[in-house]
Amino acid sequence: MNKIEPRKTETKPQPRPGVMAIDPYVPGQSSAPGVGRIFKLSANETPLGPSPRACEALRNFADHLGDYPDGSAMSLRLAIAQKHGLDPERIVCGNGSDELLHLLAAAYVGSGDEGIFTEHGFLVYKIAILAAGGIPIVAAERDLTASIDEILAKVTSRTKIVFLANPNNPTGTYLPSSAIERLAGELPRHILIVLDAAYAEYVQREDYEPGIELARWRENVVMTRTFSKIYGLAGLRLGWCYASSDICDAINRIRGPFNTSGAAMAAGIAALADAEHILRAVAHNEAWRDWLAREIARLGDIKVTASAANFLLLHFTDEQQARAANHFLLGQGLILRAVGAYGLPHCLRLTIGTQEANRFVAAALADFLAIESRARA
Repeated sequence: MNKIEPRKTETKPQPRPGVMAIDPYVPGQSSAPGVGRIFKLSANETPLGPSPRACEALRNFADHLGDYPDGSAMSLRLAIAQKHGLDPERIVCGNGSDELLHLLAAAYVGSGDEGIFTEHGFLVYKIAILAAGGIPIVAAERDLTASIDEILAKVTSRTKIVFLANPNNPTGTYLPSSAIERLAGELPRHILIVLDAAYAEYVQREDYEPGIELARWRENVVMTRTFSKIYGLAGLRLGWCYASSDICDAINRIRGPFNTSGAAMAAGIAALADAEHILRAVAHNEAWRDWLAREIARLGDIKVTASAANFLLLHFTDEQQARAANHFLLGQGLILRAVGAYGLPHCLRLTIGTQEANRFVAAALADFLAIESRARA
């Protein structure tokens, strides 16, 4: 056999061009060294935790850890379909909705193609587009809310995909169903629209629809959902999408054969069946999100963006004050999410927590502002 000699400049395997230019996703801080008790309000996790039924299902699954899961996730797809009135053949499950976002980009975006997302949209969209060899295109937002006009203005002959979080993370703002319908109606039909509805279960607005109906009738619309938020299964990594048969066929061809674990599916099925737990989570979120927004706004120096999700975006005077507030809160054991990577360096994102955590963070913010005021005097 002929021996292939490497080029003299190649001393180790090299990623393809562009990979090392991708900024990796950096999760929010999860620890505060030197502090006794921690209130983690940085990851939009539910303060109620998972359903007790999901926990029991997970414990009961322990004897099956040596078994490969059903590669088609049929039992979970049937449970999701029954819950939402969907066709199970048009559901694909994944290792969190993040995996599905990457699979959609990998299936529909090629080298030099363009993918659109909004100015303060979820950071994974840009990563997924770049990983597929595409070019990320940012559409400006208006008042921290996605703008259909701005998205449409960015469409070119090279546009292949549009990612839109509704509600959006980290702003908490949302678009009504009429705006989403307009986007679907005015975009060329060959462009894929991915509606990321990770926080859909928290939205209690009459003009909101997560994307099920558009995905049901339009061949270029996909809705993605997750079990990581209101269902409290973030540690198991479980998500799903609803799309046309052709889109499901495409992503099923490139996903891993066992991308959804048996343990996650067992817990997910049990979580879907516990409607009372979800109702309690929604009620808790509605009450404490409104309470926190009022209490923080009353302080006068911190602006709060109205949110439809399970978190609030807090605006400080400038980046310096936001950093000082974050440092102060960490010292109290309160971990919030710095969102400079989202183009909001003067903001912190606050997840709605337990009653104790919510009262504590409101009081701590008041203390921080009082200390700042005395320092300026």
